[in-house]
Amino acid sequence: SISDCPIVTDGVYFIIKLSLLSLFAIFAFATCGGYTGQLRVSVDCMEKASSNLSIGIDFAYPFRLHQVSFEAPLCEGMRRERVALIGDYSSSAEFFVTIAVFAFLYSLMATIVYIFFQNKYRENNRGPLIDFIVTVVFSFMWLVSSSAWAKALSDVKVATDPDEVQLLISACKIQTNKCGSVHGPRWSGLNTSVVFGFLNFVLWAGNIWFVFKETGWHKGAARYPGGAPEKQAGTFNQQPYNQGSFDQSGGYSAQGDLGQPSEYSQVGGPTSYSNQM
Repeated sequence: SISDCPIVTDGVYFIIKLSLLSLFAIFAFATCGGYTGQLRVSVDCMEKASSNLSIGIDFAYPFRLHQVSFEAPLCEGMRRERVALIGDYSSSAEFFVTIAVFAFLYSLMATIVYIFFQNKYRENNRGPLIDFIVTVVFSFMWLVSSSAWAKALSDVKVATDPDEVQLLISACKIQTNKCGSVHGPRWSGLNTSVVFGFLNFVLWAGNIWFVFKETGWHKGAARYPGGAPEKQAGTFNQQPYNQGSFDQSGGYSAQGDLGQPSEYSQVGGPTSYSNQM
């Protein structure tokens, strides 16, 4: 695999990995945090002088829609009313952007550590362990924040639908007046932010295995299966039992299991079974 290559493991792989994580995090918070949208509705009153056929409503991140207001004609002379949108989705949006920003900062910091402090990173295995824990946490946070933002975006789309906004205007509730939609917001940027959010989750979750392989937990588990057979082999070779051997005179001598000298190999005794016979 790519992590088994010494050159990649020593730094190239980490730089490529962190560059992707940083890039996707930038795309996530840029597409969400930099969004501005607009919708336009029209109110055509019976008294044409009171009509407004192009009412612009602007909204943006962090999507506190209840603070977004606009003026609409009451169709009663020149009187107007101030109407506010409904909903506050700032918590989900800010949570998503915050995770993206912190993920980018961590990736940037980790890149500096990998390049300039490689020895410190691998010292006492602290660097890989910290990296592993942070990667798991960010994977979980990306999943939660992306899911929350996807739900919030769905609610924002409903709250800013021109057909729904018309229901907030008093003049549109009178049948003699005609209200319509000029154009709605463009959602391509925010849809992209949700996609990048889940892509970040996939990248961070997939990176868990590669970071785990750098920790002592994986390296210790990898050494254990190989060490057991060697230990068993060494124990087998140290057993004192010998089935037997022939001496130079052609006689046969044997030794016991416990390594104790037999009566046929003692000094001064019979040197072979054949001599005793």
